Amino acid sequence: MSLKWTISDIFAMSDRNLIRYLRLPQLIVFSSIQPVMFLLLFAYVFGGAIKIPGVDYIDYLIPGIIVQTVIFGSMQTGVGLADDLMHGMIDRFRSLPMSRSAVLAGRTLADGIRNIFVIILMVIVGYLIGFQFQNGLGNAVGALLLALILGFAFSWIAATIGLMVKNTETAQVAGFIWVFPLIFASSLFVPVETMPNWLQAFAHVSPITVSVNAVRAMSLGGEIGEPLLKSLAWIAAILVVFIPLAVSRYRRSV
Repeated sequence: MSLKWTISDIFAMSDRNLIRYLRLPQLIVFSSIQPVMFLLLFAYVFGGAIKIPGVDYIDYLIPGIIVQTVIFGSMQTGVGLADDLMHGMIDRFRSLPMSRSAVLAGRTLADGIRNIFVIILMVIVGYLIGFQFQNGLGNAVGALLLALILGFAFSWIAATIGLMVKNTETAQVAGFIWVFPLIFASSLFVPVETMPNWLQAFAHVSPITVSVNAVRAMSLGGEIGEPLLKSLAWIAAILVVFIPLAVSRYRRSV
C-alpha cells in the first residue's frame, strides 16, 4: 500500500474519532473538568503549604499540570481502542483494504488534537489565577508542543495496553495504575529534592520529570538544553518500542 493511501487512511480514521467526540460532548466536558480540578486543588488547597524557593507555586505548578493533562488524556486512546474491540469495530476495520497502522495512528492523532484544546483551556485557567509565561512567545509555544508530543508518545503505550486487555473497564484501570506513580514520583508537583533518596534516584530519570523540567524551563526560564534532550530521547524511545508493539497487537487482535 502506497504512502499516499496510508496517510489518507490515517486522516480518515482521525476524522472518525473526532466526529465521535463531537457526538459525545459530555466526554469532552468531563475530560476537561478533571485537569481543572487538579489545578485548583493543588493551587488553593496544597499550594499554601508548598514553598518553592525563587518562584511562585502557581508558576511552578502550571507547566506540570499541562504535562499531567496530556498524559491523562493519552490514556483515553487505550480505552477507546478497547471499546472498539468489544463492539466489533476492530474486526470491521481489519476486513477493509486499509493500512493496518491507520486505525492506531488515526486514534492517537485524534487524541492529540483533543489534547490541544484541553491545553488551551488549562493555559486560560492558569492565566486567570495568576500564571504567566516568562520566557518569550517562542519558548511558550515550544513548551506546549513538547507536552503534546509527549502525550502522543504515551498514547501508543495506552494503545498497546488497550489492545492487550480488550475491555474498557480493564483498560482504564490498567492505564492509570502505572501512570499515577510516574506522575506523583516526579517534579510535577514538588521538587525531586524533597523526596526520599531512594525515590529521587527514580524520579530524576523519569520521562515525566525530564519533560516537566523542560516545559517549566521553556515557560519560566532556566536551563533548557539538557532536560529537552532527555525528554526527546525518552519520547523517541517510547515511539520506537510501542508503535511496533501496538501494530503487532492490532494485527493479532480478534
